[in-house]
Amino acid sequence: MTSPDKPTILILCTGNSCRSHMAEGILRHTAGDLIDVQSAGSKPAGYVHPRAIQVLAEIGIDISAHQSKHMNDFLQRKVETVITVCGNADQACPIFPGQVNRHHWGFDDPAHAAGSDEEVLAVFRRVRDEIRRVFDAYAAGRRDSLKR
Repeated sequence: MTSPDKPTILILCTGNSCRSHMAEGILRHTAGDLIDVQSAGSKPAGYVHPRAIQVLAEIGIDISAHQSKHMNDFLQRKVETVITVCGNADQACPIFPGQVNRHHWGFDDPAHAAGSDEEVLAVFRRVRDEIRRVFDAYAAGRRDSLKR
């Protein structure tokens, strides 16, 4: 649930099953004290990918209770910043009430990875680490701007 005293950051992806949940978990872990982090999709898959849950657990972040949500669920909420993490969501993204910022940082979709279990997990880990670098930097920037 969103917090009335923190700005809401909404992370969007098409299916809201992998990338957006990994980004939500990472950003909430690093900056959840400053911002209310949510994720949603333009065409939600209805589940959170088990491998996304697994690779975040490997770095100490639990997203096992996350649920796939539709971006329209947030149209009546004040959303300060929208961040899209896949091209399709960027194209389908509406303007949300109160939206001040919009960013697009695209990442490969690990749900489409093929190969052995280890090869697929390697793709999930690579994408997780890329998301982590970007969203850790974003969180650090938010902290720096509050110090000014």
